[in-house]
Amino acid sequence: MAVPTGAATGRREQILTVAARLFARHGFHGVSIADLGAAVGVSGPALYRHFPGKEALLAEMLVGISEHLLAGGRERAEAGRDALATLEALVDFHLDFALTSPDLIVVQDRDLANLPPEPRRTVRLLQRTYVEIWVDVLREITPGLSPEAARIAAHGAFGLLNSTPHSGAAGSSREVAALLRGMAVTALTALPAA
Repeated sequence: MAVPTGAATGRREQILTVAARLFARHGFHGVSIADLGAAVGVSGPALYRHFPGKEALLAEMLVGISEHLLAGGRERAEAGRDALATLEALVDFHLDFALTSPDLIVVQDRDLANLPPEPRRTVRLLQRTYVEIWVDVLREITPGLSPEAARIAAHGAFGLLNSTPHSGAAGSSREVAALLRGMAVTALTALPAA
């Protein structure tokens, strides 16, 4: 299978971006291939040159964001910083994703169940691996913190950071980012050990 290059890659990215926006607004089942085609300026059937169908498009979208988060998390965890600096880098990375990709957060929350079983398993595995990066850092910051408590804390932080599409985020992005960052770092560094 050839890897798309140049214009084909650009068109695929455009389709994925537009699909995320439409799926976030109308839900996976509320968007047809014809709707997607019209939104990117091609006929609906022309989309089949890029994706075999809507499920494949959704799978690439959700697997892609999960791979992106995992790669970014690993990069920050392996940067050789102390645990607090690593946590701050993870929070900053995830917050940047949340502020720049609100449509993807909505689609992930609402439409993960619409994936076929194999890509859904892949997304879940990638997500669990990403969470474990946070768990390791949190347990280093708070010795004695159980893995289960660290997972709960990590998911709580994701809930806070991923709230941006639902919060109406009044104010500037810088103000919102500073507020959410402060809340997440404060909460995650004040966890009780037992």
